[in-house]
Amino acid sequence: MSDREWLWIAGELYLVGFLLGTWSLWRGGRPSTVLIHCLIAGGYVLQLVGLYLRGVAVGGCPLGNTFELFQFTAWSATTFYLITGVSFRSSILGYFTACLAAVLTLSSLAIPTWDAVRRANLFGGNPWIEFHAALALFSYGAFALLTLTAFMLLLRDHSLKHKHLGGWFSFLPPLTDLDQISTRLLAVGTALMTASLAVGAVYWVSAPHTVNLAKLMMTVGVWAAYCVTSLLRAKGLLVSRRFAWACIVVFVIALLSLGPVDSSRHALPPKPQGPTTEASAR
Repeated sequence: MSDREWLWIAGELYLVGFLLGTWSLWRGGRPSTVLIHCLIAGGYVLQLVGLYLRGVAVGGCPLGNTFELFQFTAWSATTFYLITGVSFRSSILGYFTACLAAVLTLSSLAIPTWDAVRRANLFGGNPWIEFHAALALFSYGAFALLTLTAFMLLLRDHSLKHKHLGGWFSFLPPLTDLDQISTRLLAVGTALMTASLAVGAVYWVSAPHTVNLAKLMMTVGVWAAYCVTSLLRAKGLLVSRRFAWACIVVFVIALLSLGPVDSSRHALPPKPQGPTTEASAR
């Protein structure tokens, strides 16, 4: 099986988890935490296999085009869910994680142009630059899960203000829990992105001619936005709905920046896959 086939199956498992959760909520029940967790874990393992095969094919961490960036972000977000989801004890968080992973995984697979160009040896064999890029995308995973908890916080705030405490609103965690986990995810994501920039800076100082200015400005801009959000949250200036909206808006901007960052790289033509020219002629 090819790497894309493994990733298709992973995305379908995420989608099944989301659809089963939707069916349970529509019928007025709580989504099965165990079932959704198992489906997400299964999708996670298959996605890891697909990303590994892609990494072997391109000779490094698969972060060379928009398709790979979205896949890695989905995998990173799922990683954080599998780490924090058990302690959070929320089937609704698993439900939204399955939705996010399915959207990122399947949408990137469904748009061929995002994977039209594969970049081999993207990092030139430099493990520090590869580590820098992986840390940056891993922080996006933390921010993706933060966006989900921020959305859940908005839903819980809405249910309390309008006294909609029944139905599937009753399955949402308390505001204090949502605020606590969101604050922690913001801190973890910001710390990972800070570490990523620090690792990259060590290399950039010694080889400034290798720095792509547009990519650097976008990355620093996203990092600065999360740093400001963290600072305002610590000072109590961003709380409740404003904090949740800030996290959602900044992540959307960060996600949209992946396209320009990818297009700023120098593309290498992909290696042909499938039958050779002679075989095709036969």
